[in-house]
Amino acid sequence: MKNLINTIAPFQPHPRTLSEQVLMSLTFLLFLLNLAMAATKELRPGYYSKTCPQAELLVRNVIKKSMAREPRSAASVMRLQFHDCFVNGCDASLLLDDTPNMLGEKLSLSNINSLRSYEVIDKAKKAVEKVCPGVVSCADILIMAARDATVLSGGPDWEVKLGRLDSLTASQQDSDSIMPSPRANSSYLIDLFSKFNLSVKDLVALSGSHSIGKGRCFSIVFRLYNQSGSGKPDPAMDPKFRAKLQKQCPRGGDGNITGDLDATTVVFDNQYFKDLVHQRGFLNSDQTLFTFHQTRGYVRQFSKDQNKFFKAFVEGMIKMGDLQSGRPGEIRRNCRVVNSQHPVKLLES
Repeated sequence: MKNLINTIAPFQPHPRTLSEQVLMSLTFLLFLLNLAMAATKELRPGYYSKTCPQAELLVRNVIKKSMAREPRSAASVMRLQFHDCFVNGCDASLLLDDTPNMLGEKLSLSNINSLRSYEVIDKAKKAVEKVCPGVVSCADILIMAARDATVLSGGPDWEVKLGRLDSLTASQQDSDSIMPSPRANSSYLIDLFSKFNLSVKDLVALSGSHSIGKGRCFSIVFRLYNQSGSGKPDPAMDPKFRAKLQKQCPRGGDGNITGDLDATTVVFDNQYFKDLVHQRGFLNSDQTLFTFHQTRGYVRQFSKDQNKFFKAFVEGMIKMGDLQSGRPGEIRRNCRVVNSQHPVKLLES
């Protein structure tokens, strides 16, 4: 969840008044209370084994073709699960386009000019709808796609639990109030993850999603030139690595230029953690995992044992995938809009 989770997407926090901060905190707390109290729909592997047995294969084939065209799409697709599940549960609210009456999540601070590959999910949905119309939710397709992007990049495979419903609305405000900045430190991230019943180990393992993908200069210029308002670079950065990034991201340069999140950017492995140990983390929220005492041990452990990282990553992805709001939902025919033009009976999750 940083660029949590490119795991939480990069954004610069904007100044807020005290009243706005209080309102956002209350909104977030009410959501968490609802999340905890709601009667949630049971999720299980093989949910579509009778109604759409080809679903998982169809989605994986789309992801495979997308990665063949553009390897970077794997990281983009994986990140969609993080950004969807942390905002009101895994309900594909992230995929809804804005309407005259609703500001969705695509243009929130953490997502605008950062999240990509929505069209890949559109293609996966189209492939599934062609075979099993009105059966497989967009929320489940997001979960399948994130798993497939991991596997096809060289990472671990696992059985995904399915059976989610798609939300009827989305909230830019909720996304803004929940998703962290790339400036976030480990203490803040630990507290945030704990609110979703995700442990310190889960935080570190899920941050390993940055084993693949790229980040924007916009997210790190403060580390290179003005860490913590000091007017100096982040001291927790290898000098040679910093010099390389300063060439890529000059002061006053194009903030949308991208750099690699680790040294093996298209391969899902434990190189990300090895880089953190050697002070070569791209984002501040990455490198702080090694500088902070509560997370450092897991970084060292995962840097030495890739199998332990893979096992912990799978456990974290499954736990994150279990997040549900308990709100009414539907199976969208088009992931970008609710079924207002094709009415279906609403389902209680």
